[in-house]
Amino acid sequence: MEANTYLHCFFLLFSSLLLIVLVRSWFPTDSLFLDCSEYASWCSTPKNRIYSKSNNVLLQNKNLLGKPIDHYTETPKHPLDPLTLQEINKVNTILSLHPPFSTNYPSIHTLSLHEPEKSTVLKWKKGHTLPPRQAIVIAFLNSHSHVLAVDLEVSQVISHKIDPSSGYPMLLAEDTMLATTITQENEEFKRIIVSRGVRLSDIACIALATGWYGPNEEGKRVAKVQCFSQQGTTNYYMRPIEGLTVTVDLEKKEILKIDNTGNDIPIPKATDTDYQYSRQQKNKQSLNIKPINPISMEQPLGPSFTIDGHTVNWANWEFHLKPDARAGVIISQAKVRDPDTGMLRSVMYKGFPSELFVPYMDPSEGWYFKTYMDAGEYGMGLTAMSLVPLNDCPHNARYMDGIFAAADGKPFVRSNMVCIFERYAGEVGWRHSESPDFGRPEIREARPKVTLVVRTASTVGNYDYIIDWEFQEDGLIRVQEIIDASLITQVGLSGMLMVKGTYYNNADQIPEEENTSGPLVSENLIGVVHDHFVTFHLDMDIDEPDNSFVKVHLVKEETVPGESPRKSFLRTKKHVIKSEKDAQIKFKLYDPSEFHVVNPSQKSKIGNPSGYKVVPAGTAASLLDHNDPPQHRSAFTDNQIWVTPYNRSEQWAGGLLVYQGKGEDTLAVWSDRDRSIENKDIVVWYTLGFHHVPCQEDFPIMPTVSSSFALKPANFFNSNPILHVAPTVPKDLPSCSARSASA
Repeated sequence: MEANTYLHCFFLLFSSLLLIVLVRSWFPTDSLFLDCSEYASWCSTPKNRIYSKSNNVLLQNKNLLGKPIDHYTETPKHPLDPLTLQEINKVNTILSLHPPFSTNYPSIHTLSLHEPEKSTVLKWKKGHTLPPRQAIVIAFLNSHSHVLAVDLEVSQVISHKIDPSSGYPMLLAEDTMLATTITQENEEFKRIIVSRGVRLSDIACIALATGWYGPNEEGKRVAKVQCFSQQGTTNYYMRPIEGLTVTVDLEKKEILKIDNTGNDIPIPKATDTDYQYSRQQKNKQSLNIKPINPISMEQPLGPSFTIDGHTVNWANWEFHLKPDARAGVIISQAKVRDPDTGMLRSVMYKGFPSELFVPYMDPSEGWYFKTYMDAGEYGMGLTAMSLVPLNDCPHNARYMDGIFAAADGKPFVRSNMVCIFERYAGEVGWRHSESPDFGRPEIREARPKVTLVVRTASTVGNYDYIIDWEFQEDGLIRVQEIIDASLITQVGLSGMLMVKGTYYNNADQIPEEENTSGPLVSENLIGVVHDHFVTFHLDMDIDEPDNSFVKVHLVKEETVPGESPRKSFLRTKKHVIKSEKDAQIKFKLYDPSEFHVVNPSQKSKIGNPSGYKVVPAGTAASLLDHNDPPQHRSAFTDNQIWVTPYNRSEQWAGGLLVYQGKGEDTLAVWSDRDRSIENKDIVVWYTLGFHHVPCQEDFPIMPTVSSSFALKPANFFNSNPILHVAPTVPKDLPSCSARSASA
């Protein structure tokens, strides 16, 4: 080996050892690391949460492989930067002086940045003074929802609306604790639990969103409580106490109703339900299962991206990244550098998961209401947990914290809730080979596809959602689900099924005529069929805000007899959509189209309008009746694509106040106004869907299932934008080899 290669190998070995030492010093095993990502319920209780400067364990977090971040002294650098710890404290002080909160402080359900007007953000340049910082607050007091805007510069509430629509703010940890405590202290409930053969000390209860099912359910903010036996397992979701549902009035703090219809349904056994590695009893060697060797992507020269506050620069991309209590992560001002001019060009002003709809397909008393809106009812950021290094995110990842407000308005840190990393999995960016014939030389050209990934993972009760925004050098964005030189977004589903207890322990016992809500996945357990829909808000600004939406329809044409040996062919018909209703798109396999967002005033050198297209991957459509109450609330899933004119107040597809909302403030309602969208500042809404029919392999915990869509350049560049990318050659990497296992 050459001396330089020895140095590379020594550097890698030394770096690995140093990392181990640093990680052990940062997170000693014998210390209590009070991380609100790991102890969400505990930390959300005001008396337990740590937010003072004297307890810097939450305020100063050494992100793995990154520089220490002192959140107490952090200041915003960009108009879209999230509120800092100091700013949240200031908002809390302002609210405490504002009537009626000055005498009776509300519960705070949302406290986040009230973003400046879009025009203001677009005019701002780095180094300029930031626009006035404002906060949006959604609070609840005396059975009323309060939506306030707070100006931090003048220390005043500048807007205060009460009950702007039906529905309530999202459910808080305090609401969950209240509902479950009231339930577990009820004497009738205790008698039922004991009669089911479960010790009171073994129960685990959860509070569930109730949806909306008519006037009889109005006027009361309620939660449904269901319980499980956690005896013998940490995975209590697999041991439901079936048929027992308690309805709790969260305002009156009393039980409204106890439904108990499952006395004869056995509680499933705890056997083989635990998913923790330490609890696995099977001897893998005796089963001839050979574990895979560790895999890691090493970067001897360090990462290729930089993070300045919340602005990320990588390859030809620049974008702003903001953790958000409701959306999880918001990507803003995504720009890509043109290889011809070197100029940054705008692609997307703002993108985020706006709402998630999860309806279960069981109409029985204990199940009909399970039609969740995970972003608006629980919060994808509030339910995000600290990511697990080397498992959730690879060795070369950097991490970012989220700073949110608890129910008392005080800030807390959700540490390492976002990771950013470069990924290379052996994929090809582009390639071509030519054989050495007819006097021509042999040509073999290929380029590796290296991408940048922004990842969050939210645990909403039993389900885990992994959402990736993947940036590619060719200009593509994928919200994961993947493609090339575009922007890709991918959604992965994992966690536990929501299962239903049953009498049956074998599929052969189930009568053919019995209408079960799903297949048997284990003894006495039905995996209830359900759907997942994720609707993304994509404020596309191709070069400038004013864009048009174009349907590129593929049409079959028949040839004239005698004209050609062919009988048919395809051609394209482009149609510029002029209004919202015409942009309500349902995908059709045998009537295909492409969907482009173009800037009609920005042309390529050969005259095509600059554009990006939405590239779907596998998806699904809602099959529920449009008059079904949950589908009425989630009418934003009626189509796979919607296009609306930009409106600052239209961000949440299910409405601002989703919990028990009627559905009168949704994307479907806005779109039916049929406003003009031609050559306007427009927002594209894309719904990614999954039908989930459970199977045995989903027990006791699901392998991750994923799907995606992409935003891909379409005449945006004059030619292949990654033609200039250099190939990787052996000398670029150290040639270290692992010792043989037999050595």
